[in-house]
Amino acid sequence: MGADKDEDLIALRSTPLEIGSLIDSGGGGAVAVFLGITRGETDAAGRNLVALDYEAYPEMALEQMKRLAAEARMRWPILRLALLHRIGIVGVGQPSVVVSVSTPHRAEAFEACRFLIDRVKAEAAIWKKEVWSDGSTSWVNGNIAAR
Repeated sequence: MGADKDEDLIALRSTPLEIGSLIDSGGGGAVAVFLGITRGETDAAGRNLVALDYEAYPEMALEQMKRLAAEARMRWPILRLALLHRIGIVGVGQPSVVVSVSTPHRAEAFEACRFLIDRVKAEAAIWKKEVWSDGSTSWVNGNIAAR
């Protein structure tokens, strides 16, 4: 059924995420890609968000991401899969997470992609801190699957 889990690209990166090479159909008819991007926002105190600072427990996070990829492969006919997450400072407008899934048909690709981003945000040992224009920081708490 196409590529296997050994060909999945699953990584934590401290450098900017390159997207182009991840859009590989592997012979399938659909590729769904999700990019989580640091958005510009202003808080109630009028401070502007300038970046997100991601920290991870790398060994645990990678193992969790691999487990989620394996679970997705059991549920959908995935041909190619990439799951990358930044660690460190990610400025406004820059991608912090990329999920790319190729399947024979679009519905499967969309479903698998959504499953992966929601579960990574809810379960992986990756935490984010907001960095504000006045130099202050604040941790983002709780389940961030919907953020």
